[in-house]
Amino acid sequence: MLDRLRSAVERAYLRYLRRRVETVPTHVAVIQDGNRRYARERGDDAPDGHRAGADTTERVLDWCADLGVSELTLYAFSTENFERPDEELEPLFDLLEAKLLEFADADRVHDQGVQVRAIGDVERLPPRVREAVDYAERRTADNDRFTLNVALAYGGRTELLDAARGVAREVAEGDLDPADVDVETVERRLYDRPIRDVDLIVRTGGDERTSNFLPWHANGNEAAVYFCTPYWPEFSEVDFMRAIRTYQAREASWRRARAERAAALVRAVAEVEIAEARRVARRLRGRLPRSEIDVVAEGLPEDEEAPAAERLSSTPSEAARSTATAAAVDADGDSEPAD
Repeated sequence: MLDRLRSAVERAYLRYLRRRVETVPTHVAVIQDGNRRYARERGDDAPDGHRAGADTTERVLDWCADLGVSELTLYAFSTENFERPDEELEPLFDLLEAKLLEFADADRVHDQGVQVRAIGDVERLPPRVREAVDYAERRTADNDRFTLNVALAYGGRTELLDAARGVAREVAEGDLDPADVDVETVERRLYDRPIRDVDLIVRTGGDERTSNFLPWHANGNEAAVYFCTPYWPEFSEVDFMRAIRTYQAREASWRRARAERAAALVRAVAEVEIAEARRVARRLRGRLPRSEIDVVAEGLPEDEEAPAAERLSSTPSEAARSTATAAAVDADGDSEPAD
């Protein structure tokens, strides 16, 4: 009875969260932590936890498709994972191979238009896993509605280090001018980089760190981050929707900050125009007939401390409007969050 009640409450809460969704991240990246701990707490072996986690991965794909997320990156195997014992690595490689082949042929993957790509130093993986990667990428290459990046043998610092070495080598060989090195120069040298910057990072398992994951694409974009305690096999749709709400809150904060900066810039420009107009009005007082001064004064905004002839028309000049519009556009394009 208690379980049924808990399930009903969770379904109601999930419906509530779904109704609250207004802004959806384009690219979500997930650190799937807690598979081994999940298995240990149940008296199972680590491979059992990884298999349970693979089921969660399939559910997350469906949740992303339902919401309209365009890209998902999964941290499936890091460079540090190579240090695990062989008795754990071999079953994990078996699982990666099996799931890649399964995904490549699954009808729902093709129905949803999922393109599978591997990012990382794939050449370090066993041949059977590399072959599965090649097969999955070839089978889904024509799909273009959703991108699934599987991070395999991936390390963010290694990725940046390799890109930096590539740039330095081309500069030393005279093939690249240092003055031409820019963001695009670095990005072209990253591991088959994700199509989009990361908007939201999700980490399960209770640890609050991003573990060398997509530093260029996530930190550079100042992605929202959601940490939660459930192990990856326990990660639920409610947890996923809470992560989406974290992203929404971050986006709303950014929009408010941009709007406030734009308004401040417009006010500053308007104040400069008003001050200049009042100086002009004061110069005109001695040159225009009184009747013409009164006509000018009629359009000036109220200023209790200034005489009528020193007021400025409440409508800024065309130059003022253009300047204010440019300032507002510049502020809206600024991606820096508020302090």
